[in-house]
Amino acid sequence: MVTVNDKIKELRERKAKALLGGGADKIEVQHEAGKLSARERLALLYDNSFYDEFFIFAEHIGNKTELGGKDLASDGVATGLGAINGRLVYSASQDFTVMGGSVGWMHSWKICEMANKALKDGAPFVTINDSGGARIQEGVQSLRGYGNIFYHNTLLSGVVPQIAIIAGPCAGGAAYSPALMDFIIMVKGTGKMFIAGPQVIKQATGEDISAEELGGAMAQASISGNVHFIADNDEHAIEICKKLLSYLPSNNTEEPPYYAPEDLEIIQDEALNHVLPDDPKETYNMFTILEYVFDPDSIFEIQSHFANNIIICFARLNGRVVGVVANQPMVMAGAIDINASDKAAKFIRFCNAFNIPLITFVDVPGFMPGVDQEFGGIIRHGAKMLFSFSATTVPKLTVVVRKAYGGAYLAMCAKSLGADRVAAWPTAEIAVMGAEGAVSVLFKDEIAKAEDKKAKRNELIDKYRDEFSSPFPAAAIGMVDSVIEPMQTRLYLSIALETSKNKRELRPQKKHGLIPL
Repeated sequence: MVTVNDKIKELRERKAKALLGGGADKIEVQHEAGKLSARERLALLYDNSFYDEFFIFAEHIGNKTELGGKDLASDGVATGLGAINGRLVYSASQDFTVMGGSVGWMHSWKICEMANKALKDGAPFVTINDSGGARIQEGVQSLRGYGNIFYHNTLLSGVVPQIAIIAGPCAGGAAYSPALMDFIIMVKGTGKMFIAGPQVIKQATGEDISAEELGGAMAQASISGNVHFIADNDEHAIEICKKLLSYLPSNNTEEPPYYAPEDLEIIQDEALNHVLPDDPKETYNMFTILEYVFDPDSIFEIQSHFANNIIICFARLNGRVVGVVANQPMVMAGAIDINASDKAAKFIRFCNAFNIPLITFVDVPGFMPGVDQEFGGIIRHGAKMLFSFSATTVPKLTVVVRKAYGGAYLAMCAKSLGADRVAAWPTAEIAVMGAEGAVSVLFKDEIAKAEDKKAKRNELIDKYRDEFSSPFPAAAIGMVDSVIEPMQTRLYLSIALETSKNKRELRPQKKHGLIPL
């Protein structure tokens, strides 16, 4: 007679076998490759207090003969939910020890079920990608599974945060799931992401390139801009993921986490008055300003390897999470190009979807000129920033630090694009173009007639700056709310953020706007 204890013993044995995935020997191979197993990654991701794995006993639907007569433990993916810093998060972690983490129908169904539960429960969704790709033995069922994953990524978009960790191969159609998510973290050395691998490219075009050069972390972060964060190893990737989640609400109906600061004073540091160089052509690091303004150690940069002429980051101001968009004068003088436009626009839209106020720091000489930029569609790409800021309804605060010229000034959330507060430093220059260019056009004849052309030109440039491009003409017509000393910036933004936190803005009813893509 089979006893209850026998049944419990059988359950424990089945569960232990499933949790081993492809077996201890294959887990050891993972370790030798510098990778953790699927469940070791989840153990690091979640708080020790709570994790519940779903569908441990799931089985593939393929022909067992074609699969070598083997069962595939949990069909190659660990799915479940747990607590991260006390908040519920759903996850799916692909198990490379089980048939290379290949995606079959049940494998994809499990991922979609986690996405569904995340959607219903209003919880973030994290995937850890480590897969050889579609399970060829299941044929079109595998493609059907991928399609369902993409569909669910789209359903979750703008409702709950989605984070993808690329901890191994993620090639072909599989790469589109992370691309549909909000943030991608890739592990250096082991993570790979591309649509067509080196061999396919070699056959198709004759080009020789290694897998690392094509789809490694640095290539995907610095050249294509697909990857937001580079991690040194699996442990570092998990650490980045947990830190990122600490800035994000669980869903689009909640506010971002608020961390009440201990003994934090809204001080006015006079040192900020001396950050900018006297020469308007001399460069400086925008991060120096941000570090004075925001809470200590709260700046968390996104896409630090891509389009460095613009900065996007999360930060905290008196414990409140904000999204920051800032020009970086150290790179391309802070001009906005195609990549910077795309980088900023996506971040702006994410912040708007998840109720994160936006603060913009402006020092922009214009959109980047050039044939490559024009033919590459700088008009269309730059319009994404104009559209994104205009469509945004969260509190929008803008600080004009120095240069603010032409359409690029507008694209950095000018008053005309719905900024709720605009402050300008006395060093701000707000104009259609820089003083040098304007003087060359307006006073061409006067300069030509002068005995000392250089001296006359410099005189007219100084006069133009004083009379036309200083912040006061803009303040006179309401384009600037306040002209402030730099040291007052933190205080000004603190008050503006507090007074606008309950902002409500009605928009025309529609399915969605048609952003220029």
